[in-house]
Amino acid sequence: MPSPAPVSPPSAHGSSKRLLIWLVVIIAALALLWFFLLRNTKPPVPAGPSPFAQPVAVLVAPVEQGDFTVQVQSIGTVTPFNAVTVRSRVAGTLLKVHVQEGQTVKQGQLLAEIDPEPYRVALAQAKGQQQQNLAQLRNAQNELARYQRLFQQDSIARLELERQQAQVQQLQGTGQADQAQVDEAQLQLSYTRITAPISGRVGMRRVDAGNLIGANDADGLFTIVQTQPVSVLFTVPEPQVTSVRQAHAGATPPLVQAWDRDNRRLLASGVLDTLDNQIDIATGTLRLKGRFENADDTLFPNQFVNTRLALQTLQDVLTIPADAVQFGSIGTYVYVIEDGKASRRVLELGPSSDGRTVVLAGLEAGQSVVLEGIDRLREGRAVTMVNADQAPAGEATPAAEPPRRGQPGGGAATGG
Repeated sequence: MPSPAPVSPPSAHGSSKRLLIWLVVIIAALALLWFFLLRNTKPPVPAGPSPFAQPVAVLVAPVEQGDFTVQVQSIGTVTPFNAVTVRSRVAGTLLKVHVQEGQTVKQGQLLAEIDPEPYRVALAQAKGQQQQNLAQLRNAQNELARYQRLFQQDSIARLELERQQAQVQQLQGTGQADQAQVDEAQLQLSYTRITAPISGRVGMRRVDAGNLIGANDADGLFTIVQTQPVSVLFTVPEPQVTSVRQAHAGATPPLVQAWDRDNRRLLASGVLDTLDNQIDIATGTLRLKGRFENADDTLFPNQFVNTRLALQTLQDVLTIPADAVQFGSIGTYVYVIEDGKASRRVLELGPSSDGRTVVLAGLEAGQSVVLEGIDRLREGRAVTMVNADQAPAGEATPAAEPPRRGQPGGGAATGG
């Protein structure tokens, strides 16, 4: 009987393989442990205040109480109160111009002269014809007187008397026509002296002395514009027409101010003179005319100005800068400062004018509203009030560049 085969001992190669497998399993377990536990562990946060808890530097403006004038602002154009193109009413040679360009003249002042000799000759001819017909009339009147005596003595027939009466009447009519011819010749002669129809300033001369000009030439000699007083034409939108008409119908004409192109300097003050009779359907506006005395000659024809028309004055109302008003989902609001923290107040606003807005409800006199630094404010945020020249860069939002409309804590700088 054969003996069983001997069992060989485990090899060193198998032991190394099992050890490698265990090492891989241990490394994988450690990797899973790090992934699920140690990866999300955050380093400790150093102790200290949160940056969002730091006070925000803001610029505030007080709520003012007093009278408030509601104004309508528009773009206007200065126009002469009267403008005349000076033309000759007769033809002839322009002998002399008695005024200079740009000179101020008075009504009735002599401006220019046309050669009068042809018109003097025509006047003399008309007077000669008149004298001839007057002599015939006197002779006919004397004959009529004799005819009347003879008729009373029954020496002539009535027919002869009536014929002489008709001749006298005919010559009287001729005399009236002669007088009209003389008057016409005198009128034409007077037209050779051109006088100023209005007071004002003379424009550039269009014809020089020595030229032959015609009657009623289209270009004329020059223009005269009246600037004392002067008018300013401007428009108002259709929704404000009712308020403008009510103000114009009052006992005192509404005041109108003319400001310069930059809207920084007051040029002149006047009153509302007249309204147009209809709204322009193309623009939806009504044309208005303001009257300015312009004693210092500040306003110049065709000059562009910014106009402010005063419609009414509200007595003892609260006003705030229009730039402080914000718009959001809760409506119009502002930030006020209470105990060193920002507090949001929803407002009911009235009209706006000249950079300020009337507050009907939501604020009280003596409070202050945040004017700059609004974009970083939230309800209850700590604030530090600074002067306008101390506001740090980046802490306050410039008034000329307000936050975008609809952003939380910000809004467009407009009034109600």
